[in-house]
Amino acid sequence: MKIAFFSAQPYDEQFFNRFNDSYGFELAFHEEQLDEENAALATGADAVCVFVNDTVDANVCKRLKTGNVKIVALRCAGFNNVDLEAAKANGLQVCRVPAYSPEAVAEHALALIMTLNRKTHKAYNRVREQNFLLNGLLGFNIHGKTVGVIGTGNIGKSFCRIMTGLGCKVRAFDLIANKDMEAIGVEYLPLVDVLQSDIISLHCPLNEQTRHLINEQTIALVKKGAMLINTGRGGLIDTKAVIAGLSSGQIGYLGIDVYEQEEHLFFRDLSSNIIRDDEIQRLMSFPNVLVTAHQAFFTGEAMEQIASVTLNSIHQLLKSGNLNNRAALLV
Repeated sequence: MKIAFFSAQPYDEQFFNRFNDSYGFELAFHEEQLDEENAALATGADAVCVFVNDTVDANVCKRLKTGNVKIVALRCAGFNNVDLEAAKANGLQVCRVPAYSPEAVAEHALALIMTLNRKTHKAYNRVREQNFLLNGLLGFNIHGKTVGVIGTGNIGKSFCRIMTGLGCKVRAFDLIANKDMEAIGVEYLPLVDVLQSDIISLHCPLNEQTRHLINEQTIALVKKGAMLINTGRGGLIDTKAVIAGLSSGQIGYLGIDVYEQEEHLFFRDLSSNIIRDDEIQRLMSFPNVLVTAHQAFFTGEAMEQIASVTLNSIHQLLKSGNLNNRAALLV
């Protein structure tokens, strides 16, 4: 049985090959992103394994069906890039990794906060140039600040625990309040109140309701000078509106590990290229903006869980057509 991997990186090969010993699948790794043109690479595979920037729309689903593919396995939790109705119509089962070390992403959100606040990236470069001045490196105490968390799924809950542990007042917005979070002091409030926090961190899924959740109107409601963190999905933020908010000072700091047009940039070396994306260039020109290239998930523990859960899900689906972990099965 064969699995075709798309958007594959060397670390994908490393971890999936290690955990494949128990299953004996034939693994084919492709650097190319899955799209209508590249779907032919999956011909003859029983399953395709895709990541966040692969496209699994109606046309791709038809191509996969033609190639006798039976399973689309997402090696991530989010599935906004998959047309589930089209997959079902073409007889494709879809699975994901619903929870893979949520602490990894939550801790990276904290890293963005700490770096933006204490400017450790700038201090590191200064000291290497033998500049030991502190001018321009002034930060603020995280302790006692109000932190707004939008979305309290597994990652959001982990982030809430971290920030309450740092002595922050944590407010949250979600469709349903989580009793465990309330028990540790998290206060669930309407979005307009959560946006009035000193630090706002996005941990909600990307769907029709949350696309451009941070836009011109919601930015106007943000506490002036607040810090905005996004380790969720790039489409949660209207990039043009955030650039305007940074220019006006309405947004005081921005830390993003995801970007709306990242499929053209992230997970590749473009150091010798001219990047023609004016919006990412504009964002990176601000001294109070920190961009990382979708690495929040990237820990050894998370990669082990991703490989293990994905291969086990494919094994179960090919063997019985069902999964023990119901949260992992989408179609």
